[in-house]
Amino acid sequence: MLEPDRGLSLTIARVVQRLQGSSLHSQLERQARVSLHKPEIKLESLKEDIKDFLKTSGWEKKLQNAVYSELNVFPSPCHPAAPPEHIKEPLAYMRKAQGSWEKRILKSLNSMCTELNIPLAQKRPANEQKELLNKWNEMGTDEPDLSLFRPVYAPKDFLEVLMNLRNPNYENGEQPSFRNHLGLIQVPLKVKDIPELKEDFNELGLNIGQLGIDDSAQVPPEFFENEHVRVGQKVLAEQDSAAAQQYVRQGCPTALRADLWALILNISNQPEDVKLTASNDDYYFVFEDYLYQVLLCFSRDTSVLEHFTYSSATPPKSYIQGKLGMEEYAVFYPPNGVIPFHGFSMYVAPLCFLYHEPSKLYQIFREMYVRFFFRLHSISSHPSGIVSLCLLFETLLQTHLPQLFYHLREIGAQPLRISFKWMVRAFSGYLATDQLLLLWDRILGYNSLEILAVLAAAVFAFRAVNLMEVTSLAAAEAVLADLSTLKVMPLLQIFLFATVT
Repeated sequence: MLEPDRGLSLTIARVVQRLQGSSLHSQLERQARVSLHKPEIKLESLKEDIKDFLKTSGWEKKLQNAVYSELNVFPSPCHPAAPPEHIKEPLAYMRKAQGSWEKRILKSLNSMCTELNIPLAQKRPANEQKELLNKWNEMGTDEPDLSLFRPVYAPKDFLEVLMNLRNPNYENGEQPSFRNHLGLIQVPLKVKDIPELKEDFNELGLNIGQLGIDDSAQVPPEFFENEHVRVGQKVLAEQDSAAAQQYVRQGCPTALRADLWALILNISNQPEDVKLTASNDDYYFVFEDYLYQVLLCFSRDTSVLEHFTYSSATPPKSYIQGKLGMEEYAVFYPPNGVIPFHGFSMYVAPLCFLYHEPSKLYQIFREMYVRFFFRLHSISSHPSGIVSLCLLFETLLQTHLPQLFYHLREIGAQPLRISFKWMVRAFSGYLATDQLLLLWDRILGYNSLEILAVLAAAVFAFRAVNLMEVTSLAAAEAVLADLSTLKVMPLLQIFLFATVT
């Protein structure tokens, strides 16, 4: 365990080191040099004058936002003597399970390539490159025949792996507090109870104004909305990432959402020099070209590899033909290190409603992925990791809706078998788009995915009367088949703040 002062020193050193290699650092240096020619910069007070100039010209705020972004993304520093794998995942059995899962995915991918006699990677011939460029904006309409390809894996395959997770230290011993857990997830991780969740999500309280709530006894909706828009405009004018993150906890006005999310994620308005498996979901078919472009670029973006320093996953390696096992001939494949699963494009699809410029859309998606979405398909003990979310969901149901939980369990309809796909896709494709964006506002606002598990439990609570009457898994799935009419914020508020604890 690190002493607080030591931990702070390590954090500062890490942030400084990372920023020194960034484009922001070179821009700050350039601006500082430019300021030397200004009459208000005096030699006798050089340091203070340059600091004042950077402050008044907005560069200090950009530096603050960059620091805040680093603190949000990277985990707290481990002890200096801790090996790198502990930064990725502190529990050895979780690392081992993730490693086994990765081998299984690769085996599936390689066997499909062998069956279809298709190389895993090869450079496009010049004529194909030219054709791709010519049809760049029509990729959704001129798609290749993918009928022979199958998804490498689907969420239900991943759930089976998580159900078999065990901590070997507890396999033969007694741990009474956990032995009472009757869900599918059987690992002893600490998850929050309702009082702790209330404290964490206190801005969602019944007495606090929210976008996404049609009526409130405390504040008339139109008055709150007008005032909230005014405050949002002020936050954007200030260009303060921390203020924006706090602000969106009460929801984003539609007109401000795109800019507020970009501010929280510290995405500048500078376009990147990039050229940007679409979903079958009819909600998003109009964006099919964007989906192809974004995911094609994402698969080849090597900057995504950086997130593996704090992810439990490891990017798969490929070797140049005839050089198998020789590390100097190893390359990561896909180049970004991420093998997508069935439904992966649903992480991108909702963002198409907010961003119509491909470069900005791409940057937002990439940042959302390396901050949040990667945790939904890797095995880890992180509180926002999918294992913890599953355990949190089951614990909330078992504790606060025990009758429903036991009924569903007895008829072979374990609730997690239904809710797992919602959480893995962060509810994308299940909720109406306006409701999904309100949910994702809170993910960004709280820098946490735990709200996904809370909402999943809240959905079961809302449909509890109907679910108590079902007698099979198929019937339970039918009751919960359509979530498109649900209003997210009332469900969350009632479950969190009207539940007796």
